[in-house]
Amino acid sequence: MQSIGFVIFPEFQVMGFSMITVFEVANLVAKEPVYTVSLLSEKGGLVRSSAGFSVETEAFSNRVFDTVIIGAGMEVVPSTPGLLDYIRHSVQASRRVAAPCVGAFVLAEAGVLDERRATTHWAFARDLQTRFPLLKVEEDRIFITDGPLWTSAGMTAGIDLAMAMVEKDLGPEITRIVARKLVVYHRRAGGQSQFSVLLELEPKSDRIQKALEFAKKNLRTLLTVEELAEAANLSPRQFSRAFRAETGQSPAKAIENLRVENARLLMEQGRLSMDMIANETGFADRERMRRAFLRAFGQPPQAMRRNAKMAA
Repeated sequence: MQSIGFVIFPEFQVMGFSMITVFEVANLVAKEPVYTVSLLSEKGGLVRSSAGFSVETEAFSNRVFDTVIIGAGMEVVPSTPGLLDYIRHSVQASRRVAAPCVGAFVLAEAGVLDERRATTHWAFARDLQTRFPLLKVEEDRIFITDGPLWTSAGMTAGIDLAMAMVEKDLGPEITRIVARKLVVYHRRAGGQSQFSVLLELEPKSDRIQKALEFAKKNLRTLLTVEELAEAANLSPRQFSRAFRAETGQSPAKAIENLRVENARLLMEQGRLSMDMIANETGFADRERMRRAFLRAFGQPPQAMRRNAKMAA
C-alpha cells in the first residue's frame, strides 16, 4: 500500500482535491487499497479553503509518506518556516514530492528545485523564473518530472499529474480504465502544451464545436470545407461564414493549427519519424509540415524535436 500525504494551508484551492479522486478511483479499478490519502497541515485541525469551507487535517509529524503532494492556492503567498522544513525533509524521506500549479513556488522557496526543471500555471511561470533564477521553468508544459520532484500546470493539469503517477505505479491499462471512469481523455503527455487550439478558437455554437471535434478526430484525411460543413449540419457557405465569425479564423487556418499541435505532441514523444508524423497529422509530406511549423513557431520541426530531446 502506498501512502500519500496531501499538504494544504489556509486559503488552499479545492481543485487540487481532483488529484485525490484519481487515486480513489485507482483503488476501485485495482480492487484493492493501493493508495491511502491523508490531509496534512502544519498545525493540524480545521483548515479553511479559498471556497470558504474548512477540512480536517493531521499535523506534520515524523511519519514518512511514499508520496507528498503540496496543494496550491489562488495566489502566491510566502510559506511558513515549518512548511518549508517539512518539504525539505520530505524530499529526503519520500519517493516523490509533487506540486501542481503555484505549489511549485513552495518547492522553489524551500530550495529543492535549484538546478532542476519545473513548470507551473502559465500565468505565474515568468514570475517563478524571475524569483528563482536557479531553476529552469518550462512554462508551456502540462507537467514535468525531474528526479523525485513533480510539478504541473494549474487547475485540471493536476489530474494529468496524478494519472501519470498511477501509470508509473500500476501500468497503462489500469490508468486507461481510471480515465474512462473519470470521463477524461487518457492523461495528456507531460510535454503537451498548456495551450489548446480548441480553447484558443473558442467556438460559441455547438455546430462549430462539432465540426472542430470531427476535424481533430480525422486529421489524417484531406478535410474539405464540405465535410466540415456536413459535420456541423450547415451548407458550406453558411459554415465558412459562421466559422470565421465565431473563431476569427478560416477553416483552413484552424485545421492547420490543429495539425501543428498534434504533430508537435507526436514529435516530442519521439517515437515516429518526421515522415510518419507528417502522414499521421494530414500534412502529406515533410515540406508542408515544415512550412506550417515555421508559420506557427518560427522554427522548423527538427529544431523543436532537438530541443525536446535536450530537455528530456
